[in-house]
Amino acid sequence: MKGSLIIVGAFALGCAAGVLGLLPDWLLGGDVTMWVLYALMLQVGIGIGCDERLKEILRSLSPRLLLIPCATILGTLVATFAISFLLSRWSTAEVLAVGSGMGYYSLSSILVTTLKEPSIGAVAAAELGTIALIANIFRETMTLLLAPLMVRWFSPLAPICAGGATTMDVTLPIITHTSGRDWVFVSILHGVVVDFSVPFLVPLFCSL
Repeated sequence: MKGSLIIVGAFALGCAAGVLGLLPDWLLGGDVTMWVLYALMLQVGIGIGCDERLKEILRSLSPRLLLIPCATILGTLVATFAISFLLSRWSTAEVLAVGSGMGYYSLSSILVTTLKEPSIGAVAAAELGTIALIANIFRETMTLLLAPLMVRWFSPLAPICAGGATTMDVTLPIITHTSGRDWVFVSILHGVVVDFSVPFLVPLFCSL
């Protein structure tokens, strides 16, 4: 929760600085944004590759366990596709790009903003990126708050699927507490696979 508030605060500070004209012109160029995006993608790759848990997961990987993150990704896309028909402001592909963030708000919001700017303009791209930020923060927050009810009403897998990419880090403690320690490995594997899908799915739908 604290991390989410820091992200939102940094975003609000950036918006205020832009509105007040406090940023230098060179910082507003598209090249700078792209290099920041490249650096973030590099950091994501390094973080996943250096995680010792990843080696353990790969050594004991079971094809059956992969069904869980695949179900989460498919379910998210199906639900997002259905919701897109209720939104006239954005196309189905744009709504799917937002949903493909899978709870990874910091990466998905930057990807959406940067990749959609050439096709819909800076203002609309920033608006869609903001929606991606808020929607994916909301997914993480709801998992943190409702995990006990999800386990009680559905199953120990419910908060894992709801958490999306966050189940390998932010929501792992609450999942461990509510679903039980037997689900820790599944939660981490789920988070790694779903997390890995974001850099592929978001650009895919942004290009449509």
